[in-house]
Amino acid sequence: MELSNKHIKMQNDSEGEEGSGTAIVTREKSKLKKPSLYRVLLLNDDFTPMHFVIHVLQRFFAMNEEQATRITLHVHNKGIGECGVFTYEVAETKVTKVMNFARDNQHPLQCVMEKK
Repeated sequence: MELSNKHIKMQNDSEGEEGSGTAIVTREKSKLKKPSLYRVLLLNDDFTPMHFVIHVLQRFFAMNEEQATRITLHVHNKGIGECGVFTYEVAETKVTKVMNFARDNQHPLQCVMEKK
């Protein structure tokens, strides 16, 4: 976070007197920029079992069985489905964990992220 700039303005009490006066310090408020958000998406494939996708959604995205099943069916029918929206670091971590878990279990499930 960047500190705001300070501006000092000297006002003399009487003309011609150097160094005497009142200092007024103003501080500009810096606006914090909201972080960019990223959608984490699952892509459909013809090989990963639906029960595995449901498990992934429950494990890595804290969904209950009903939510996970609904998104899994959406991925199956539409080819893609959103798992959640996160800051860059969180989205990147979730994508990496899902991809590693899928590979470790020998499934070709694809998980990607895109800027919202």
